Amino acid sequence: MGRDTYKYELRDGNRVVYVGITNDLERREAEHRAEGMDFTKIQKIGNVTTRSAAEEWEADRIATYKRNHGGDRPEYNQNDTGK
Repeated sequence: MGRDTYKYELRDGNRVVYVGITNDLERREAEHRAEGMDFTKIQKIGNVTTRSAAEEWEADRIATYKRNHGGDRPEYNQNDTGK
């Protein structure tokens, strides 16, 4: 299994509005904009990694966000695992 997956956050200013993973950041940014998500930047987090490691990071990052924001997920995340 190769390292081909990016971890990223969409931010509106300093506020995290989405946590995700993808194998193509530019395509995914365009998809999010086409879906109507409002954000000012896409921020790559860390290095490219394996899909399974990225999925684990994504679930952990959403859980951390929820602990720090009264149980709420980032605005555009619809579940706790990213799936």
